[in-house]
Amino acid sequence: MITGELRSKVDKIWDTMWSGGVSNPLSVIEQMTYLLFIKRLDELQTLKERKASRTGKPIEDPIFTPEQDALRWSRFRDNAPEQMFVTVRDGVFPFIKQLGDKPQGDTEAANSTYAHHMKDALFSMPSPRVLSNVVDQLDKIDMSDADTKGDLYEYMLGKIASAGQNGQFRTPRHIIKLMVDMMAPTPKDAIVDPACGTAGFLVAAAEYMNEHHATAIYQNAESRKKYAEDTFFGFDFDTTMLRIGSMNMLLHGVENPDIRYRDSLAERGENEGDDSGTYSLILANPPFAGSLDYESTAKDLQQVVKTKKTELLFIALFLRLLEAGGRAAVIVPDGVLFGSSNAHKELRRILVEEHKLDGIVSMPSGVFKPYAGVSTAIVFFTKTNSGGTDHVWFYDMQSDGFSLDDKRTPQPDKSDLADILARWQQRSEETGRKRTEQSFLVPKQEIVNNDYDLSINRYKEVVHEAVDYDAPKVILARLAALEEEIAKGRQELEALLG
Repeated sequence: MITGELRSKVDKIWDTMWSGGVSNPLSVIEQMTYLLFIKRLDELQTLKERKASRTGKPIEDPIFTPEQDALRWSRFRDNAPEQMFVTVRDGVFPFIKQLGDKPQGDTEAANSTYAHHMKDALFSMPSPRVLSNVVDQLDKIDMSDADTKGDLYEYMLGKIASAGQNGQFRTPRHIIKLMVDMMAPTPKDAIVDPACGTAGFLVAAAEYMNEHHATAIYQNAESRKKYAEDTFFGFDFDTTMLRIGSMNMLLHGVENPDIRYRDSLAERGENEGDDSGTYSLILANPPFAGSLDYESTAKDLQQVVKTKKTELLFIALFLRLLEAGGRAAVIVPDGVLFGSSNAHKELRRILVEEHKLDGIVSMPSGVFKPYAGVSTAIVFFTKTNSGGTDHVWFYDMQSDGFSLDDKRTPQPDKSDLADILARWQQRSEETGRKRTEQSFLVPKQEIVNNDYDLSINRYKEVVHEAVDYDAPKVILARLAALEEEIAKGRQELEALLG
């Protein structure tokens, strides 16, 4: 958890850039990402130098050549502001932009996904004073602890307070954690988010695996390599998000995740491999109202559901990407659960009849405020290609531990999250639960009879409290007495007015 001292340091850096003219929150994070990457390169080089000093051998795969020594963070940080500005703008940025173009096998840094995404990096620090100030402040933050790095970056991402252009908005971290805890990923999983944004789901999955499966992950070089390179996959068509997401993963201890540029719903190109049936776990919050080029949308997705609605096409995509037995936890707008179009009904029928629909958590509409007020739900399903839905588990979330207005004030005593996780893990024992309670099981046949409607309101029973009213004659007598009193008061007022 980020401390008050660290929080104030980040706020100070943010204010420095804001007052210096970098007013877009995303631009602030982007410039900070570049600086953190540059600092990271210097740390890696220092580790290589220490190893070489201990072994008495030459430095293995150096990141910086002797001629590029001035480009290292530990060198230029002590320069005068004007000199530092010129060095970073004219030397460091061209260096990191070409780093991803180095031949494979050249260096660990060159082969990383974040080096690849730095190729489009643009230096937009407004002045030498601002750059020098930010470098000084970043240098004073001790980032040797991986948790500190991750928390620092998460805190910065949390300061983005506006929705994206394509229906993107940041999923609250506690909702992500709930979904990851419910899915309980293991080192055997290949985890993908086809609309990864800042890689929040992948980061949370990495944190979960570190907490619960650290021994298996780090038992040998092969398992470490699988965790670092072959466990986490993310796609996005926003290059800024790819850079930020890659850095987010790096700072959370995943050195080289497969995060790449891709419009997940588009027809695949000739040079793009087919990754259908590749992944064992999907965690995602895809764009709900994203812009869609219908002509370029993948034809195989349109064959499943002929629609322009991105939320439906994404679910069809998830079914394509999952291997048999693969699981998914995804956020959808409520309309997916009860929409009456043929595409809505067909997709729900496919989930219930052809695969295994495990559960639905209905969330209150304030969960995504202040970004959006849309009502949403988390849908859990397993790809089977042979059915398997027996009962569907429903949970009616009333509170996520925060107020449901734009302020989102913490209310930990009201949170349903712990109960959701506990009941999910024991959902086979929910058979005796009444429909008036927050969670219950609904038989598949009842869902079929309701035209595959998955809205919780279709199945939840509301208990109306009995209220005793006075007899009509008593109420009428009371009204007559009130009218007499009003008339008398009016007459007294008229008399006073003459």
